[in-house]
Amino acid sequence: MPSSQPSPSPAGIAANAGIAHDDPTRSRGIQRTALVAILTNAALAVGQIIIGLLANAFSLVADAAHTFSDLVTDMLVLLAGRKGADPADTDHPYGHGRIETVTTLVLGAVLAGVGIGFLWSSGSRLQNMTALPELHPVALVMALITLVAKESLFRFTLAAARRLRAPVLEANAWHARSDAASSLVVAAGIGGSLAGYPFLEPLAAAVVGFLILHMGLKLAWKSIGELIDTGLPAEELERLRKTIEDTPGVIGLHDMRTRRMADRVLCDAHVQVDPRITVSEGHRISDAVYLRVRTAHPEVQDVLVHIDPEDDGELQIVPPGPLPERAEIVASMRELLGADAPAPSRVQIHYLGQRIEIDLVLPSPPAALALDALQQKVAHWLKTHPHYRAIRVYFAVAP
Repeated sequence: MPSSQPSPSPAGIAANAGIAHDDPTRSRGIQRTALVAILTNAALAVGQIIIGLLANAFSLVADAAHTFSDLVTDMLVLLAGRKGADPADTDHPYGHGRIETVTTLVLGAVLAGVGIGFLWSSGSRLQNMTALPELHPVALVMALITLVAKESLFRFTLAAARRLRAPVLEANAWHARSDAASSLVVAAGIGGSLAGYPFLEPLAAAVVGFLILHMGLKLAWKSIGELIDTGLPAEELERLRKTIEDTPGVIGLHDMRTRRMADRVLCDAHVQVDPRITVSEGHRISDAVYLRVRTAHPEVQDVLVHIDPEDDGELQIVPPGPLPERAEIVASMRELLGADAPAPSRVQIHYLGQRIEIDLVLPSPPAALALDALQQKVAHWLKTHPHYRAIRVYFAVAP
C-alpha cells in the first residue's frame, strides 16, 4: 500500500499544538545568544589591544587577535540561527537545519586548529623561555578580566545550547571555553613572568591545547556523522520502536530508519496492519502512529509511515509473470460471474504473498442452482489461474 502521512485536521492540529517544534522561537534564542557573544568579544578585543600595547604585553595582543577571530565564528552562528530556521522550500524540502550542522563542523575544525596552535606555541616557548619581554602588572589584571568574561560567556552559551537543543551553540560555547583557556594561559604566563617562573605558561598551554583539540575533534566527528545520515543510538531506536508497536492496529514493524538534522530527528517506518482492513482505516492507523511518536518523542520532527499488509521479508515465491491490475481483474470477475449475473457492487482486491485474493459483493443472492454453478466456476478458476489464491463471494442483504 502507498506511504501515508496524516492530513491536517482540527483534531490533529490540536494534538500537535503542544509538541510542535517552534523554529522561530528557537531561532531568536540562538540569535540573541550569538549577539551577546559578539558584543562581549568586541569589547574584550579592544581592551586587550589597548592594555597589551601600553603594558608591553604582546601575549595580550596575540590573544586579542584570537578574540577577533571569535567574532567571525560568532557571525557564523548568527547566520546559522537565522538561515537554519527558514521553512522548507522547493530546493530544501526538509528545511535548512543542516546549515547548523555545517556551521558546527566548521567550529569544530576551528577548535581543533586552536588546540594544535596551543600545542605548537607551547613547544616553541619551552625552547625560548628567555625571550619573554618584561611585563607591567596591569596586563595581569586585563588577562584575569578576560578570563572571567570568557568563562561567563561559556556558561551562558552552553546553558542556551542545552535549553534550545542547538549543537551549533554548544560548539560556540566550547569555543568560548577555549578562549577562556587561552586567557588562562596568558594570565599564567604573565603571572609566572612577574613571579619569576616563566615555564608555567608553556606547560599550561600544552594541557589546554590537548583539551581543546579533543573537544574540536569530538564536535566535528558528531557533525560528520549527522551529514552522512547516521541513525539514532540503539537505546533510542528501541524506545521509538516500542511507541510504534504499542499503537492500536499495528501488528508489526520493520524497515525503520532514522537520521538527524540539527536538533531534529527524521524517521520513516514500515508498519504492518491487518491486510483486510479498508484504506481509510489503514490511514487512520498511520495518523495514530504519527501523533503518538510526536507526542512521546518531541525531538522527532517528521514521521513517514508506510502501511504494509504483510511483512515484506516473508513473501512467498514470486509466481511467473506480473500480477494483473484492477481493470483486468474486474473484467475477469465479470467473465467469471457470467453475462446474466448482476454486476458486483464491490470488488476488493488483496495482493498478499504475491498472490491475489478477491472479495466480491453482489447486490442480491442468486438462485440455488446458479449458486452451485458459481461455486464450480470459482473452483475451476482457482485451479487454472495460479495468480489467484482465493475468491470469496458475499451478498448484500440490506441497502
